[in-house]
Formats: sequence, structure tokens, C-alpha cells
Amino acid sequence: MKTTKQRRTANCAQRNCPEEAQKVAHLSNLIKHLKSQHDNEYKEFTHASKPTQPTLQQTLARREKMSRDNPRAVKITQAIIEYIALSDQPLSEVENVGFLRLLHVLEPRYDVPGRRYMTDTELPKLHDSVKKHIHSLLQTSSAFSFTTDIWTSSVSPVSLISLTCQWIDESFRPQRAVLHAKQFRGSHTSQAIAHVFEEMLQTWGIPKTSVHVVLRDNAKNMIKAMNDAGLPSLPCVAHTLQLAVHEGLLAQRSIADAIAVGRKIVGHFKHSALAYSRLEDIQGQLNQPIKRLQQDVQTRWNSTYYMLQSLIEQKRVLGVYMSEHELPDYLTTHQWALMEKTVAILAPFEELTKKVSSYDALASDVIPAVTVLVRLLNRETDEDHVVKTMKATLLAAVKKRFSDVETNPLYFISTILDPSNTAPEAKLHLKQELQMMSRAEAEGSRAEAAEPPAKLFLKAQASTSSSLDTVFEEIAKEQPQAAQPLAAGAAIELDTYLGEAPSPREDSPLKYWGVNKI
Repeated sequence: MKTTKQRRTANCAQRNCPEEAQKVAHLSNLIKHLKSQHDNEYKEFTHASKPTQPTLQQTLARREKMSRDNPRAVKITQAIIEYIALSDQPLSEVENVGFLRLLHVLEPRYDVPGRRYMTDTELPKLHDSVKKHIHSLLQTSSAFSFTTDIWTSSVSPVSLISLTCQWIDESFRPQRAVLHAKQFRGSHTSQAIAHVFEEMLQTWGIPKTSVHVVLRDNAKNMIKAMNDAGLPSLPCVAHTLQLAVHEGLLAQRSIADAIAVGRKIVGHFKHSALAYSRLEDIQGQLNQPIKRLQQDVQTRWNSTYYMLQSLIEQKRVLGVYMSEHELPDYLTTHQWALMEKTVAILAPFEELTKKVSSYDALASDVIPAVTVLVRLLNRETDEDHVVKTMKATLLAAVKKRFSDVETNPLYFISTILDPSNTAPEAKLHLKQELQMMSRAEAEGSRAEAAEPPAKLFLKAQASTSSSLDTVFEEIAKEQPQAAQPLAAGAAIELDTYLGEAPSPREDSPLKYWGVNKI
């Protein structure tokens, strides 16, 4: 039948069809036409429309279990082990009743392998496959940054050392892979750490010359280990902030006492279901959101910040609770005020900690961020003596812990290579630094560098702002002092880059260099 677009009609395509009149193109009309005019075609149509009964052989084949090397079974097994690895599930998941029922519904013919088979066969195969893939990715770069740490397992009495690698591929996209998380035996001496670290690099065929920097904590044995191995390293900014905040503020007697009382109160509700249910009832009566008090971890300063914040949010609720029930301790009016001031002062530090702990954190963020912290702590406001003292001690701790960031080439060069940080004064000093480095290399000696651009960046001024982003904008808008004359012979590419306006802070520097690479 041939349909026409103008009308919903159809003409029979058979040449000798005795019925030439057009019919409305409904299925029932077309079937009637076949039945009355084309007997053979109608029989074919009715035969094709009848449901077919599966043969006994087909039925048995559908019930027969697939062999382990069946292509579909292989794909399902691979998907299961990938699910276990990506979801951090135990290998015993393959013996879970609910999991087995799910697989049976999806594919009744599939026989789920046992835990031992998954452990001894599929997991090593997946590990080897991923290792080969990562090794191929590492071939796309000649420079790598690493993060390493040593910790004690929470489920067994063993120490572990990790090695995470970061690099930029040929398309200027950031890449990251955990290369090792292995047991660390023996004493954690600097010599032992250096030896294990070098072994991990050798396993992946990464020469020391390809190590751009190693990010580590501030422990003396870790610092010495990197020095003994001849590897450039930087301290973890989040860990350094932890030390600065604890040393400059949380270790003060009055604040420490208030925090100790807060821990007792939070612990009371954490370990008593009855007390917590009563607290929830009061929250409902006061039309407050149902929230738990946050327990802090002393090795994470920002967890203490969150605990104090949660206590302050529930101050009214806790007051009602204390009037009806007992608490192991209570906060005085002075301590409540002290906690509120502490939270206000530490808010920028919490913001910075989240920023530097993010997946896409960059070394170029450190100097500007420290600059902002110094400005915020230096700002002139009408505050009481307690707040001024707190800020002064915290400022001293920040300057002590971050005293060398402006002189560290890894920091100040990365800062200038971020287009959003191209402050005019720093640009000029970067040129002088690079020219001196070039001359020193040609002469076989290192010339004394000019004042690093980071140091100029860190000349903090008073500020009335309290947000990191707001102070970043203030820095970008500031007018530079008169520039010093440059030495001749600067590269054209460098002049072009340094002459550009700063990029927006939200733009990725990798995106910029991906477009403007040489």
C-alpha cells in the first residue's frame, strides 16, 4: 500500500488489484483489503502475527547456567568486581543474599563466583589492568607532583604509607592517581621513609628528575626524608593551618577551657539516646531545625570550629534543656561570648581550609590566601581587648608557620604563572628573577635573586573586609608603585604574558596555558 501525504488515504501497490479506489489509511481497512483482494498476502500476514511457541531445546537453553568463560558471564563478573572496587564494598558482597537475588533476577543463567575466586582471580586481574592503564597515562607527562602521608590503620595495628600522583596531560587537563597505599614496617625514621619513597618511585619507573614537588606534613622525620632523598617538597597547607590555629588560638587557656566544656556537653548527647531525644523535643517546641551537635576531632581544627558553631546555633535550645535536665558541665556567659568571637575570627581560616583541601587546589593559591589572612588579622576595627589579643596571637602564628612562602620558588613562580595573580610589581620582579637565573645557569653559578614577587604580594595592609574573595578583589584593584627599570633581553613571550590583564579568579590557569601554550 502507498500512502499519500495530502490525505490520510492509501492506494494498493499491486498492479492487478481490482480495487483501485482509495481507502482511509487505518490499519483495519488495510487488513480488510488484504483479506478480500490478496489471499496469499493475507495468509502470510496472519501467520506472522501468531505467537510462536519456544521449542524444548530453546527452553532448556534459557535455563542452563552460563559457563564462567561465556562472554556475557565474563562481562558480568568484570562489572561486579569494578562495582566492589569503586563502591568500597567488601568482597563478601558476592555472598550477600540480597545481592545474589538481584543478580538472579537480572540474569538467571549467571552463576555468581564466590568470594575466594573474586579475591584470588578477579581482583588481581583488575589491579593489573588499572595499573597498566595508569602507567600509560604517566607516559603523557615528564613532570609529576606527589602527595604522601603515613598513618595507622583504624582496623588493624599496622602503619600505611600512601603515594598519590598529580600531573598535567598533553591537553593541559589535571590528572590524579593513587599509586600506592602499602604497609610501612619498622620505625618511621627519615632514612626508612626515604628508602620506601624511592622504592615506590622505582616501581613506576619515575626518575627523581621528574619529581616536581612532594607534598608532605610538617613532621621532622618526613622533612628530613625528602631532603635525604634529594626531592623538593612542600608542607601540606591544611596541616600548617592546623598547627597555626592550634598554636595561635586554640591552645590559649581561656579558649581551651571553653572548648573542653563544649566537648563534655556534646559528648553527653552523643552517648545518651534519651538526652538526644529530649533535645530534639525542645528543638521542635522552639521551631528550631532538628540538628545534631557536632563532635570535634582534635587533630582537625576545623572540626572544633564546627563544634563551636553547632553549640552557638543551639544556645537557646541548650538553655531550655539545662532548666529541665542536668548536664555534665555548663558554659558561662563569658565563655559563650568567647566562643562566638572565636568562631567569627576563624571563619576565614575555615574557608581557606576547605579551599586548599579541595580536589582542584593549586600551589598558586597559597601566597594570595596567606596574604588575605594577614590582611584580615591586621585590619583596624573597634573591637575589645580580648579580640585584639586573639587576633594578634593568631597573626604571629600565621607569620611563623608561613614565613618562607614568599621566598620559596615553587610558591612564588606558581603564583605568577596563575594569570589571576599577575600583580604588576610582581611581574617586574619575576622578569628580573628569571633573567638572573638564566645568567647564573650560563655562568655555572647562581646569582643572588631579587626580592621575590611573592614578598611584594604579601605586603599586607589594613582591611575592613571579612571575606576571602572580597579581599582578593581589593588586592587586584590596588594600584602598583612606580615600576623599576627592567634589564634588557626579556623574552617576547614573557613580555606578552606579563602585559596581559589579570584573569578572573574563577578561571582555571590550566585552561589559560592550554590555549596559550608554546
